[in-house]
Amino acid sequence: MTEHARYVIIGAGIHGLSTAWNLARRLRATGKGDGGDVLVIDKTGVGAGASGVACGVVRNNYFQPAMRELMAHSVGVWESDPEAFAYHGVGYVQIAPEAMRSDVEQIYAEQRAIGYDSELVVGAAACRDYMTEMFSDWQAPGSTVVLHEKRGGYANNVASLKGLAAKAEAEGVRIRTGVTVTGLSLDDGAVTAVQTEQGDIRCEALVVAVGPWIRDIWAMLDLPDRIPVTGPDGTVHSDRSMWTYWALQEGTLEVDPNEFVDDRGQLPPVLHVDSDQPLYDDADGSLITDEMWGIYYKPDFSFGGVQGGAAPVLVRRPAAEVAVDPYGPESPEFVVGEDFVRMWTSALAHCHKRFEGKRSLYRHEPSGGIGAFTPDSFPVFDIFRQNAYVIADSNHGYKMLGVGELVARELLGEPSALLEPFRFSRYEAGRLHPTSNSPFPWS
Repeated sequence: MTEHARYVIIGAGIHGLSTAWNLARRLRATGKGDGGDVLVIDKTGVGAGASGVACGVVRNNYFQPAMRELMAHSVGVWESDPEAFAYHGVGYVQIAPEAMRSDVEQIYAEQRAIGYDSELVVGAAACRDYMTEMFSDWQAPGSTVVLHEKRGGYANNVASLKGLAAKAEAEGVRIRTGVTVTGLSLDDGAVTAVQTEQGDIRCEALVVAVGPWIRDIWAMLDLPDRIPVTGPDGTVHSDRSMWTYWALQEGTLEVDPNEFVDDRGQLPPVLHVDSDQPLYDDADGSLITDEMWGIYYKPDFSFGGVQGGAAPVLVRRPAAEVAVDPYGPESPEFVVGEDFVRMWTSALAHCHKRFEGKRSLYRHEPSGGIGAFTPDSFPVFDIFRQNAYVIADSNHGYKMLGVGELVARELLGEPSALLEPFRFSRYEAGRLHPTSNSPFPWS
């Protein structure tokens, strides 16, 4: 059986649904079609992959100017309908050591330049005063810079995707789940049909928004799994892997979210702590690490506790050996280990006295998942094979709700300056994004 849709979007996560919703709206507004021209397919269901298990943090805390401008746009989209997107605009606070001070100061200066509301605190004493005014039990030493973004916050992952799907369907978009893609038909270099277990779907344009499954669709597009990358110094690295997998490290401490409030009795901003202080085990006092470490956390009623994570762990196996279904229960990358539990709960206790001795409240369940990172750990938004638009978010995905609007415009012939720095050509040309001193690979 063969059917037809002008636009086929693979993936019913944050990018696929956002693109579908905005594309349908743009088609109708320009008189070029309507939502019935857009078909979203997913092998499982809405939010069944990375978006559905995302921590949900929405921030503009990026050292890279292009990412910061793109996130400012996305935060605006989150704020446009907080009820439908299950969005909580509580803000975001980064607490960092002297080694990251200049990076954070630069972030603040550039946020001011684009009119993004934030507050900078500098100096160990001032930082301690700022944090203890927010939390009287704050006890983390060694911080010399605090950046408090007054916008941003977090969203309920599952609820936001349901809201996004409802918006798309209200515009006439068709969403079909349980449809597994098996291949792509190429004719004279362009995609003419998406092959599925239920038959072919002919199309005029394809949008690939599949998160960590990008490796497989990339191969179906007959694109290279290893590419040349020109470094900032002009050195050409001729054989870099296009995809590297990192196992995300996230979890939940099962305490009443109502108990993690600030000293005003209000829900606090999302907290992100980077530290160069030695981290000791909260239970036995043994050294966990004396290198730079970082965590993020927030009270979250959708998770039923204090939820957050730490830096991901590199998957040492070749990309080809990573589970085809990285969000299935059989995937070893889906379950965080005891090393993470020990580190994260000890780090919470390092920061707040209220979390001392609470490790037994850690909820042991599958968490985190896996991310497919590009060679420079930043997204790729580009057209391949003439009519296949690839959204490869490099695990920055969920927070970037605004990408769908920009992609929809590009599909209708309106180039986006915000997406231009993320073209695939940057690797060979050496137009890479700057890196910071953060312990997180996506920075």
